Amino acid sequence: MTAPRTDRKAFARLSLPERTYVADALRTETVGGVLLLVAAVTALLWANLPVLGDSYRTVAHFHLGPAALGLDLSVAHWAADGLLAVFFFVAGIELKRELVAGDLRDPRAAVLPVIAALCGMAAPALVYTLVNGAGGGSLAGWAVPTATDIAFALAVLAVIGTSLPSALRAFLLTLAVVDDLFAILIIAVFFTDSLNFAALGGALAGLGVFWLLLRKGVRGWYVYVPLALVIWALMYNSGVHATIAGVAMGLMLRCTTRDGEEHSPGEHVEHLVRPLSAGLAVPLFALFSAGVSVSGGVLAEVFTEPETLGVVLGLVVGKAVGIFGGTWLTARFTRASLSEDLAWADVFAVASLAGIGFTVSLLIGELAFAGDAVLTDGIKASVLTGSLIAALVATVLLKIRNAKYRRLWEAEERDDDLDGIPDVYEEHDPAYHLRMAEIHDRKAAEHRRLAEVKAAELAEVGGGAGEEGDGPA
Repeated sequence: MTAPRTDRKAFARLSLPERTYVADALRTETVGGVLLLVAAVTALLWANLPVLGDSYRTVAHFHLGPAALGLDLSVAHWAADGLLAVFFFVAGIELKRELVAGDLRDPRAAVLPVIAALCGMAAPALVYTLVNGAGGGSLAGWAVPTATDIAFALAVLAVIGTSLPSALRAFLLTLAVVDDLFAILIIAVFFTDSLNFAALGGALAGLGVFWLLLRKGVRGWYVYVPLALVIWALMYNSGVHATIAGVAMGLMLRCTTRDGEEHSPGEHVEHLVRPLSAGLAVPLFALFSAGVSVSGGVLAEVFTEPETLGVVLGLVVGKAVGIFGGTWLTARFTRASLSEDLAWADVFAVASLAGIGFTVSLLIGELAFAGDAVLTDGIKASVLTGSLIAALVATVLLKIRNAKYRRLWEAEERDDDLDGIPDVYEEHDPAYHLRMAEIHDRKAAEHRRLAEVKAAELAEVGGGAGEEGDGPA
């Protein structure tokens, strides 16, 4: 006989190991998001203060690097093509981990974030296309509002959604990893104009050597770092965006543990490289990408030009509706159902956070409108505006639901037996109930003792009053 099929709960409570991983990842991403926010604000101030604006543009467009190798690039170009490769390297490791050890390993669990991510990318692209088709704008920027900046989104979440259930946090994290994958594919497929097959062949050969060294167990940063730089340079000169090299190398790392290993090589490398990505690479990219001139006229054009309006509406409306709609469709047409603790309003509140598209959206904007500096600045301003509006909308929605989230969070965190494991994970363990019985017995004995003491005190007071023979007051 086959076991009966059971309905799968969407956003059900995570297992304890997965919850621990999500909590650690959120702590790291939150710090990166704060640094990213500081870098973006610094860029805006540096670019718009009268005494500093010219110096910002001078630094951003200053060229350096070996021209003979095709790497005489501006500082802003180095930040976008060089430093972001580190960010995408970490994203590649995260994706590999999700595929082999996380939610994406189980096809049933992967259906929800994958469909939600796909719908969350298709809807903004459709919104942008409709706005520009109706307004006579350029369709080249259709991919700009499709990306989600997980670091920024989680930084907002850390401030306004501290009591959000871990399952919803994990959904946002997993969705962003899938979102990164498809954003990488968009960059590789749609923003490669011409190919240098010799350089591309060299990059692929370098990746083959990288993979072989990993499989042979060769260790040492002095082997892999120079090889990674060669692969990156060849990929850049091939015409394929250089960040693809970072993703490819990240996906090659093993993210499962073997006998005698406490952490997999992927986890170890991610632990070492993530501070470089979150603390240096991404903030520097933001510093030299977010510095657009902001004035009343520029902000007005964000809402009047079809290209910039399409980006804003794509991030604010398209992302929220697409992710919410994809989640609802998954629950409607599969055996998944929403957890009893949550309402669809909760899912929409989290989906609205995905409209914060910063790092990858800025990168795609630069690639889509590389030949038009004015429109590129307008697209950057629209990404900043749309991300800010999405953050404000999410703040309002999450604050409205915050009381309910707090009750759910307290139920998840409750540890009455003080063994370091939340009680919700021990409800089916007889030992837990025996510990709780002992705790309640001790409390009951203490209450009986206190009752006897109070009764004795009342008896003494009553006896003393009768001996004095005092009449009624």
